[in-house]
This record gives sequence, C-alpha cells and structure tokens, in this order.
Amino acid sequence: MKKNNCLFIQAVQPVFITLFVTFLIGCTPLEKPSMTYFFTQPARFWEESFPLGNGRLGMMPDGGVDREDIVLNEISMWSGSKQNTDNPAAYQSLARIRQLLFEGKNEEAEQLMYQTFVCKGSGSNLGDGAHAPYGSYQLLGHLQLDYVYPDTSADVEAYHRELNLADALSTVSFKKGEVHYKREAFTSFSGDVGVICLQADKEKSIHFTLGMNRPEYYQVETVDGDLVMKGRLSDGVDTVAMKGVAYQARIRILLPQGGVLIPGDSTLTVKDASEAIVWVSMATDYFGKDEAEEVVSLLHQAEQKGYARIKEEHIRMYRTLFDRVDLNLGYSEREKLPMDERLRVFEKDKNDPSLAALYFQFGRYLLISSTRPGLLPPNLQGLWAHTIRTPWNGDYHLNINLQMNLWPAEVANLSELHLPFIEWTKQQVPSGQRTAKVFYNARGWVTHILGNVWEFTAPGEHPSWGATNTSAAWLCQHLYTHYQYTMDKSYLQDVYPVMKEAALFFVDMLVEDPRNGYLVTAPTTSPENAYRLPDGKAVHICAGSTMDNQIVRELFTHTLEAATILGVDSAFAAVLEDKRARLMPTTIGEDGRILEWLEPYEEAEPTHRHVSHLYGLYPGNEISVELTPSLAEAARKSLEARGDKSTGWSMAWKINFWARLRDGDHAFKLLSDLLRPGVDEGADRMNKGGTYPNLFCGHPPFQIDGNFGGCAGIAEMLVQSQAGCIEFLPALPSQWPSGSFKGLKVRGGGEVAVRWKEGQVREASLKAVVPGTFRVKLPTNVSDLTVKKKGKVVSLPVVDGAIKVDMEEGEELFLLF
Repeated sequence: MKKNNCLFIQAVQPVFITLFVTFLIGCTPLEKPSMTYFFTQPARFWEESFPLGNGRLGMMPDGGVDREDIVLNEISMWSGSKQNTDNPAAYQSLARIRQLLFEGKNEEAEQLMYQTFVCKGSGSNLGDGAHAPYGSYQLLGHLQLDYVYPDTSADVEAYHRELNLADALSTVSFKKGEVHYKREAFTSFSGDVGVICLQADKEKSIHFTLGMNRPEYYQVETVDGDLVMKGRLSDGVDTVAMKGVAYQARIRILLPQGGVLIPGDSTLTVKDASEAIVWVSMATDYFGKDEAEEVVSLLHQAEQKGYARIKEEHIRMYRTLFDRVDLNLGYSEREKLPMDERLRVFEKDKNDPSLAALYFQFGRYLLISSTRPGLLPPNLQGLWAHTIRTPWNGDYHLNINLQMNLWPAEVANLSELHLPFIEWTKQQVPSGQRTAKVFYNARGWVTHILGNVWEFTAPGEHPSWGATNTSAAWLCQHLYTHYQYTMDKSYLQDVYPVMKEAALFFVDMLVEDPRNGYLVTAPTTSPENAYRLPDGKAVHICAGSTMDNQIVRELFTHTLEAATILGVDSAFAAVLEDKRARLMPTTIGEDGRILEWLEPYEEAEPTHRHVSHLYGLYPGNEISVELTPSLAEAARKSLEARGDKSTGWSMAWKINFWARLRDGDHAFKLLSDLLRPGVDEGADRMNKGGTYPNLFCGHPPFQIDGNFGGCAGIAEMLVQSQAGCIEFLPALPSQWPSGSFKGLKVRGGGEVAVRWKEGQVREASLKAVVPGTFRVKLPTNVSDLTVKKKGKVVSLPVVDGAIKVDMEEGEELFLLF
C-alpha cells in the first residue's frame, strides 16, 4: 500500500519471495535458454572453429574428421622486445606546431608533425610488427591429428560439433561405419593445460598420428615419449641471436584402455586404442619462468590428477565465474538450428530473443577465457590468433579498443578480470613518464594510441592516428570504475598515484589557446576522423578536441574525488579544479549536433566509425538524458548523422550510446546489425564484417572488442547506475517483452536481479556486496512496495522518483511492484 508518499518494501528469504511473487503476478519463469551452440559440419575456416581458453592457454579445434587442426595460443606469445622510442626532435618542434595551430595554419602544423613528432624507430611498423621491435601477438602453433578409421569407405553420419558455454567444453560426435566417435576438448582452469579426450564405442577403433608446426622459428622432436615443439621469436633487432620470447609446447598421450603409442622423429602415433587422452602444455619465458620446466611440471600435475578429476575441477572453477550472472529472454525454437543458419534467419526475422542472451553470455565466456589475474589483459583478438602477422599486431589499441574489451568486466560481475588490465596500466607508468618528459617536457605520464607488452608509450609513426595523447587518462577511467563497483579503499590507495600522475601530465601539457582563452591539448586529434579546411583539404591534427576535453575533465574529476576519499593532496586538488574550469565545455553546433572539434569544422568523413565526441555519453557520464537533456538531444542528432552502419566494434559502441539515450529499440537495431552474418550463405571463407559463424565479431577481420562491447551494451539496456541511482530496464527493447536477469553489478557495490513481464518490472532485488547507501529509481508504473528490514517494516520516502536505502554487507532487499 502507499502511505504518505512512502514505499513499503518487504525483505524475505529468496526462495519464498520467488514463489510469492510468482503467485501474486501470475507469471511463471520463462523456459531457460540453452547455453550451447553447434554446427553439423567441421569448421571450413578458422572463424567457424570454437574458442577455448583459460586466461593463459587457448585452443581452437576445427573438428575435422580425417584431419583435425587445433590452433594453439598462449597469452604472452609476443615477438619484439623493449625499444628506445625517444625522439628529442619532437619537443624541439612542439612550440612551433602549437604556434601554427593557433595561427590557423593547421595543414603546416600537420606536416611538421609528420616530420618530427613521431616515435623513434618504426613504431608498430604500420601494423606489421611481427619482425620489428614493436612485435606482434602470434599463434603458438598448430596441433594436427590425422585419423585412420577401420572402415575408411564409410560415410560420416550424425555429425555434431558443439560449444557449451556453461561448462567451457567443446565436443564433436559422429558415426563412421559401425563406430560412434566422440571428442571432448577444454583448456583446464584447474590444471592449466589443454585437454583432448578421444573416445570410441568399439574397442581398438582409435588410430591417429599427431604432429605440431608453426610458420617459422620452431623445431619439433620427441622426448621421453612426449612430442615437443620449441623455439624463440624474433625481437626485430637481431634475428641471428634471437633475443625474443622463448616458447615451448609439449604433448603427452595417455591410453587408459589400452592401445599402442609409437613415438616418431617428429610425431606420435596411436593405434588400436579405445580411448586416448591428449595433454597439451604450453609456456613462454615472458613471465620469468623457465618454459621447458614449466610445461613438464604442468603435465606431471595433470597426469597425477587424471582426466576425470581435471575435468570436474575445471568445470567447478570455471562456473565460479560464469554462474554469477543469468540472463533469460525466453526460449527460441531457433536454438535447434546450427549457428551459421541461425544467424542467417535472424537477419531476416529478429524474433529470436535467446540469441541475444546467448551472445551476452558468449561475451562473458570470452572474457573469462582470455584473461585472469596475474596475466595480461585480452588483446585485439583476446587470446586467439591463427597467424604470425596478426591483424594490427594483435596489440592494445588505446583509443577505444582495449578499453572496450573490459567494458563488461564490472557490470557482468567479473570484477577480478579487470585486474590484469589495471596492472598492465600501472606497468606503463615509468615508460609513460619518460615519454612525457622527452616529447612534451612535462611531468606525469602519458601514452598514445599504441600499446603492447613491451611498454610502448610514444606517439605512433603516423600522426593522423598516433598523436592522440589522452589514452592514459582513458585507462585511468577503468582504474576508478573498478573502485566505484567495489568500493575498495585499499585498492584506490594503490591506484591513486597512477591517476595523479596522469592528471599531472595534463596540468603541464595543457596550453591556453589565444583565440578563445580555453586550455587545450595541442597537438591532438579526434580519433580517427579528419576535418576539412576552407580549401577542402582534409587534416587530422588540431588544437583540442571535444573527446580530449571530456576525457581530461573526467580524469580531473575522478582524481579530485579519489583525493577527497583518501584525504590527500588538497593543494593539488585546487590546481585540478582551476584547470578543469578552464576547459571548453561540450558544445552544441549550429546544426544541433555536438561539435567534434573545438571549432565548427566539417567532418571529412561524416559517417566515420569513431564517434569520439560522444565519449561523454558512453563510457563517460557527462551527457545525460536526466541531467543534460539538451546535450543528450544533440548527441542523438550526432548519432543519427553518423549513421548505424559501421564496423563491428563501432556498432557495439553505438548500442551503448542508444542505451544511455534510453532508446531500447534503436539499441536493439544496432545489436541486430552487429549480429548480421559475416559469411555469405554457401561461401567457404570469411568475407565481410558482422558476426562470424563461431560468434566472433568482424571488424573485418576478427577483432574481439565488438563481442565485449556488445555484451556491455546488452547489460546497459537492462540496468544502469552511472548517475548515482540504480535504474532497472532503462532501455528495454520491445523485442524482449518478458524476461529476467540476476547477478548484474551496479556502482556502489551492489548486485541486482529483475523479472519483468509485458515490458514492466514485476519484481527486483538488490544485494549489498559491501555496506553502503543505494538509491533505486522507481519504475514509472509503480504504485505500491513494501520492505521488511532487519525484521521490521520501515517506510522509505520517495525523493525525485527514487528511494534511498542504507544496507549492510550481504543484506538483500526484494522489491515487489
């Protein structure tokens, strides 16, 4: 009942509340969607094979019948090495570049940038760093199994290849002749080895030869009955001495039910087996361990435990992460279709809600599989690569791509998987301090667009994209976001110096533009778009950009808040407040759109994939439907002008934009565009962007940020908390009329669950992971609520359409609407 503008919410036990609410509102739980997808044929190309990973090791089996190729990956399999990128000529030209920009001679400034304001050396080698000092993430190699069958002439029947996201297992099954075969593969979360189990339902029916190779820098031999591949990658400097990363892969085969193992010079052959267990151990020396000792030790530990125990422990450890979140948008009959066919049908008919739920959980699966504490963050391809020359070096692009990889980490309840990113950011500081001094004569630390495992922080070799210098500030947003979700002051104390040093760089680097009196970043760009000068020429370099101002303003704000929380640096805080006040505010142009640059330039490419000037809408929070409606409307017009069609990660970004604008149907439209088939029907290779048959996102080619951005976008449609208030279903599309979720996280240290029907919230819960005060925005259709807190019924006043609740750690509230 409603009394005196107060809502009454009753907190009861979880099981009781579910039954009670079901009875009250007359809705039964939706049929649970499947967490698997499948194919009815082997993979024809890499983008049809299944990704398996445990954060360090990756395998991608293609499920071939006569020959199976399994691509092997290890997260630190990087060529290259640390290099000297200092270019003293850059700072010597800095004053002149700024002068030219302030005089309106932008083209001359850009030409001088190209000549002087670049890194020493070849930089990323224009994305071909495999044999350059910059390096490239690479496949570790190919594991190939050539099978021989008792009845070689028999056809293959009932072929089924499946990836189970709930257990992180891939399986292949088929019948050939009178024998049923089954293969199971996973990368063990408990044993840190790859595992392949081959089974047949008739004795002595398994026969195969196993080998390994890679395109370069390897040798293969058998050692004590194991197959070993080893080598050392190029450091890009001395290909004779080979001072790059050393790696090793070691394969051991066990035959629990008999059979013969025959070691060859560079192969292992199995005959007359009923079951074979293939252990795959991989390591490099990147983390300071002896790779040869490591692979042997891991194999020994796995062999001691045995297959059954390793599998059971793997599933249990994996599920501690995966099972935290459940999303149910309803069952779909299309779950019975192979994924390639399902994507083609969805392109024509969008009535497949469980596909969106599967895609969301696939994003979580990829994050769980491609990083873990103590290791590296997911790169442009996560963990999985199948070439030496991985596209864009498979590196860490820092003008959105690496950051997008971690967008789901907090809201999707995988906070600890943010830590490798955070630790990697901290490791860039010493190099970034040197870059700040050499290139800008500034204090603090800076990094630009390029990042790798060798602490590359200098401007890239091509100023049109390499000159943007706000990447460290953007990285620091993630440092503070992790605090906002965990409220861990000890952690904040640890990362605060990184944030402070990033802010200090801009305290020194910002200069006053004499034309308008604002402080600007100069030189810079608006990644990665160009603008036209009055003579029609396209130029990238500018004095200040809207994105820079939004990011720097956010960095100063977060650093100020952190200093206040920690009770430190009051004098420095005053400096930041002064600098922040002198930044140009986000501005609406005469056409009603948000200016991308600080002057009303014409975009050289109006539909450019980067939408940099809307950073303040997402992932930032400067633009808000509730607090800055005019800016929100200008952002809407900017998005409409930019258009929906784009590359994969750009469409994923736009899902989040439209969700922040509370337009669920438009967000769903972008999600549908993201899921368009990346391979034409009947084609035998990947040939365009969209989503590939194995659900990898195409840029094109494959780039994993679109998967992570799409996952985050779906969560953003379901719950938001960036404005200091928890809002349920802020951008629910009409295609998801009923559903439920549980386990999504909100800022302030809470977990939420919601069930809705006919587009309206019917029940919700909030759990305090840490003690705190939470504000919950009430749905517009709400009339009555009750709560029982600590055994007592209490009233909660409604202020500005929201209630405020003080909660203790572990306490839960259940809201009935």
